[in-house]
Amino acid sequence: MTPAPHRSHTDDLLSFIAASPSPYHVVASAAQRLEKAGFRELRGTDDWTGATGGCFVSRAGALIAWYVPEGAPAHTPFRIVGTHTDSPNLRIKPAPDTGTSGWRQIGVEIYGGVPLNTWLDRDLGISGRLALRGPDGAPRSRLVQIDEPLLRVPQLAIHLDRTVNEGVALDRQRHIAPIWALGEPREGELLGRVASAAGEDPADVLGWDLMLHDVQPPGYLGADQEFVVASRLDNQVSVHAGVTALVDAATGAAQPSFVPVLAAFDHEEVGSGSETGAQSPLLERILSRSVAARGGSDEDWSRALAGAFCVSADMAHAVHPNYAERHDPDHRPLPNGGPTLKVNVNQRYATDSTGIAVFTAAAERAGAPWQPFVSNNAMPCGTSIGPLTAARLGVTTVDVGVPGLSMHSARELCGVRDPGHLAAILTTIMVGD
Repeated sequence: MTPAPHRSHTDDLLSFIAASPSPYHVVASAAQRLEKAGFRELRGTDDWTGATGGCFVSRAGALIAWYVPEGAPAHTPFRIVGTHTDSPNLRIKPAPDTGTSGWRQIGVEIYGGVPLNTWLDRDLGISGRLALRGPDGAPRSRLVQIDEPLLRVPQLAIHLDRTVNEGVALDRQRHIAPIWALGEPREGELLGRVASAAGEDPADVLGWDLMLHDVQPPGYLGADQEFVVASRLDNQVSVHAGVTALVDAATGAAQPSFVPVLAAFDHEEVGSGSETGAQSPLLERILSRSVAARGGSDEDWSRALAGAFCVSADMAHAVHPNYAERHDPDHRPLPNGGPTLKVNVNQRYATDSTGIAVFTAAAERAGAPWQPFVSNNAMPCGTSIGPLTAARLGVTTVDVGVPGLSMHSARELCGVRDPGHLAAILTTIMVGD
């Protein structure tokens, strides 16, 4: 039986998520798909003169990719899709080997807004990157992904804590060290295990950025499998949709009227304040350099920005059936009703009427539904990279996202149709009229 178009898209999304347990793996997965579509990687130290067609720059957990249509003037406006590669999780401390009471444990640090109870009693693997001593003495990097059930944060039995269902807060400092063996802690044991998994000598490891991930594979849920369930839907749904849209815009029958751009930043979950975050000059410098590489002047750069448009794509909240009072009574998005347009007059989202008009017109052309979202006035509103990008570049920006449940949990949920709808709308925006 031929799968429905939305199921084909989500099957591919689930493969993307399974291969991308860390921001560094997200970048590697995206780069692999771009290279397959004919994009070439540029490095900061390269000469970019004359660079056209599909190009991308990767830096740690961030990736900026763009496509210059044949014959496009240097002042051609950008159509930007902004996303982020990171997700809230538990990250391994610099001195990880610890333990107590006859158990060997791993020291972890909380990254982002983690609902800690969702990480309890789950089988956890390790992923991230190692910084290694190269043959010539220069450092090199190596990705590592251990999908074995290696660690676990055990929950205290209800017999030993009768208040566990009364909303007692977890101690964020003492109760989250995962167990992985019996016995006294052995210094360097974890690093040796990780280096071995990567095929490297532990003596060559100079540093690392390692984190934990749930090894349960992504899949489908529901009476008719109408839901997607997976780790890191926030925000790999949007990264995958952005990569799909950029490739479709670059390889489609019609050449884009704009220069489509994918900006996948890191560290959004902790404020975007890093060299690879949306607050950095990374996107601005790369785009301005791409204009100069095509012989453009400062005036061309200013014109390209003046006509630019940005879609900040991040997960959104579907109405929760058990907590409907936490949502605005007149704005209650549901899964499979289409992506949401996120509005906040206090600029936690960057959406305004001009951006809404562009997005909704693209949705209509793509034949995709959409839903409005606004937070309950009594609840603090989240934010994303949209306002940061709008303020940094001075371009019209809208915040959008696939609605889901269990945001930031170790395992999240969204509708099976919405990721494909988002990709279709983003493709239409990138291609233009």
